Amino acid sequence: MSIKSNLENIKNSLPENVTLVAVSKTKPVSDLMQAYEAGQRIFGENKIQEMTDKWEEMPKDIQWHMIGHVQSNKVKFMAPFVSLIHGVDSLKLLQEINKQAIKNNRVIDCLLQMYIAEEESKFGLDENELNELLSSPEFKEMKNIRILGLMGMATFTDNQNQIKKEFTHLKSIFDSIQSIENENLKLITISMGMSGDFQLAIDCGSTMVRIGSSIFGGR
Repeated sequence: MSIKSNLENIKNSLPENVTLVAVSKTKPVSDLMQAYEAGQRIFGENKIQEMTDKWEEMPKDIQWHMIGHVQSNKVKFMAPFVSLIHGVDSLKLLQEINKQAIKNNRVIDCLLQMYIAEEESKFGLDENELNELLSSPEFKEMKNIRILGLMGMATFTDNQNQIKKEFTHLKSIFDSIQSIENENLKLITISMGMSGDFQLAIDCGSTMVRIGSSIFGGR
């Protein structure tokens, strides 16, 4: 199967309200261009340097999503162009994104990453940390970031019931913060679901899926 036909098959299976992020990390520009020519405009990368290199080389109507763990000292490199940062897991990181957004005279959209898995290796906020962040004076003062929603990664397991439980938990957290009113909150996105579990994620309320290997093949 070609990248184009893989992409078309996946897009045809997605409801209209679900956004597809083509996870293009480690893939060459030639592969990304095949997806681009098939109509894909949103690509997800997990390393800022690689994303910046591809941004410089590729058409400028692409939306670049940073889906990996972000180090504060690297934010400045993507601040001029990044479209959405998925993995924001601390107030400190959000403050750095806001600072770099001011320097670039733009508002940067972000998702807050929640820790929903039963694995030690995953990053993210718990519910208490989320509520503390959203109610903090520092957060309310930020004018150059906008929180569009939440992101989470399920445990890497074949146990569908566990994955469903974790996705449902993320959706319930998302619902619980809907009543918070703040100018820099526009809660419209739940980013959960990857190649192996995106259909289940959509059933649980996902509005954005991150799919790589089902489009581009294995790494």
